[in-house]
Amino acid sequence: MPKNNCRRSLQAAKATNTYDRKLSTLAKTDLLIIDDFGLKPFKSSEDEDFHDLIAERYERCATVITSNLDFAEWGEAFNNKLLGAATLDRIRHGAYKVILEGRSYRSSREEAALKNLVAGAEENT
Repeated sequence: MPKNNCRRSLQAAKATNTYDRKLSTLAKTDLLIIDDFGLKPFKSSEDEDFHDLIAERYERCATVITSNLDFAEWGEAFNNKLLGAATLDRIRHGAYKVILEGRSYRSSREEAALKNLVAGAEENT
């Protein structure tokens, strides 16, 4: 499922009275990848939806979560801090933490493109 569609699809499922079915489908997915966690704080009941999803998947299925934030900052994404703490506790339990350091792949590509642009402009002058 493309990025951010999980949030929207759960909200849409509430509106069409299919939330339980959608949650069950996401909960049973063998591998769920959540990219850029905490980039945008949860809106209204999204933190409850996320908690429900993590609670259903807890110790049953693999979940990979990427974030540019330190784990200590993840709680800031939740409106309900108690619910956030419970959710993060489930995520942390049995988790592996991988920290990538070094230059960003994106910035390397941007720098190369800029160098090519500058080189091309110099050739034309």
